[in-house]
Amino acid sequence: MGRVIGLSTNAVGARVRRLETTGVILGYRAVLAAENAPSGGIEAFVDVRLRSEQDGDQFLAWAAKDPTISDAVHVTGPYDYLLHIRVRDTADLDRLLRRLKAAAGVAQTQTRIALRSQH
Repeated sequence: MGRVIGLSTNAVGARVRRLETTGVILGYRAVLAAENAPSGGIEAFVDVRLRSEQDGDQFLAWAAKDPTISDAVHVTGPYDYLLHIRVRDTADLDRLLRRLKAAAGVAQTQTRIALRSQH
């Protein structure tokens, strides 16, 4: 990064630490290439509509604990949340959708499987 912006490694490190300390950088994440992973995998996006009595914060807390859900975004439109997920296979996808409806207060889902992505 330093070469690109013309700063030394130490200067870049200091700036990154300052951005972390002040809350500009909230965290980091790994972007995995499913095709290179030993188990392969399916990347998908799940639209979620909560039951009317389900609290959104409780749903987000539940989603944060599920390792197959990499991101949960509150959205506008007919659905409440959009989940970015990665599962091993369609059986795992089915299990996740069943858990969402049984344990997380989800009334309806719509799933779209990613065919190809560019990172």
